[in-house]
Amino acid sequence: MEVRIQAIHFEISEHLESFINKKIDKLVRRNESIAAVDVNLKVIKPECAMNKEAIIKATVPQHGEIVATKVADSFEEAVDLALEAIDRQLEKLKQKK
Repeated sequence: MEVRIQAIHFEISEHLESFINKKIDKLVRRNESIAAVDVNLKVIKPECAMNKEAIIKATVPQHGEIVATKVADSFEEAVDLALEAIDRQLEKLKQKK
């Protein structure tokens, strides 16, 4: 399984990167069909609250890509919310089978 993390217009800290990898590992353990995960992080407007955006794409064979975009006060919160949305979408796919 491949994980790609991209920080747009800022340097990602090791703490944030390890946080994201840990959360993705938990998601992949519950949903083994995930082949790859792309995480894009960016700051929308530096001078306001709720300005951290996380876009997460999970590639699932036979289903294509599942995408979730969330905005929050911190990248950790945005990643958490986006991964929860991905998890819910994966559960719906399992139920359809």
